[in-house]
Amino acid sequence: MKFTFLFLGKTRARYLDAAISDYAGRLGRYVDVEIVVLKERYSHKDPEDVIRKTGGEILLAACRDDGLKVALDLSGKQFDSPGLAAELRQWHERGRRNIYFMIGAHLGLPRQVVRRADLVWCLSPLTFTHEMTRMILLEQLYRACTINAGGHYHK
Repeated sequence: MKFTFLFLGKTRARYLDAAISDYAGRLGRYVDVEIVVLKERYSHKDPEDVIRKTGGEILLAACRDDGLKVALDLSGKQFDSPGLAAELRQWHERGRRNIYFMIGAHLGLPRQVVRRADLVWCLSPLTFTHEMTRMILLEQLYRACTINAGGHYHK
């Protein structure tokens, strides 16, 4: 299985970038990992809905049609760690090869991305920056994979 993380723009905070790299390496023990940093294309004068829509189009264009699209959004399903591990097992059992994780930029995801996603996932009802969300997402997937492998990270 391959997890592709689609990030709009670079992670500017060095400590978060280091944590993202660390968890990507750990997660890579269980699945193929690819982090794709997509260039944002907007003007600071553009209205927020235009910025969101443009970002959504960039994210969707980066997904192959045969992949499972996971959008991170507050409206999504919440998992505990064992529940997320069970979801990953189901993806594996169903032969899902490519999983795309889409995180919006600072304004979040537009509705067109949420509607086109195969799964909408809410990491938490709390609000995090999009850069923190990247790190938390990788850590939670690493935790779920460790649970599935019978590891002790979760305990």
